[in-house]
Amino acid sequence: MKIVYRRSRQEMPARGAEIHHAEEEGIEFFLLTNPTRFMGDEKGRLTGMECLRMELGEPDASGRRRPIAIQGSEFQLETDLVIVAVGSGANPLLTQSTPDMQLNQWGYIVADPETGKTSKKGVWAGGDIVTGAATVILAMGAGRKAADSIHQYLTWGW
Repeated sequence: MKIVYRRSRQEMPARGAEIHHAEEEGIEFFLLTNPTRFMGDEKGRLTGMECLRMELGEPDASGRRRPIAIQGSEFQLETDLVIVAVGSGANPLLTQSTPDMQLNQWGYIVADPETGKTSKKGVWAGGDIVTGAATVILAMGAGRKAADSIHQYLTWGW
């Protein structure tokens, strides 16, 4: 598993312990790297991601140093799955466009904490869309539980 992040480790919006635990789990970090394009095969399946190396410029409005692209530094990573994680709040587009999915009082998706199953058959959820802003480690744990549940679903049914 890899994490691609356009700033350096110091600018990551995560606690040091979270980063340390991710590294202990075998996560490979591509820092000062920005995805620019996803690539697929003739069947439309994801095969890779083009990335661009970055360097840090002056601080932006958040106080973090702004990433600047290094022209000509493109490279490709092989991958068959990408989870785009930008921001720490739930995207209301998903919840507003799925009226038959149960939400809690804060507008987050209601999901079983052990399986990630939602009120909509065949749909799982985890991470910030369920808990609100939390840690990357909790989101990764929810993803693993959901993956196990999805495997069971595909093997045995709902």
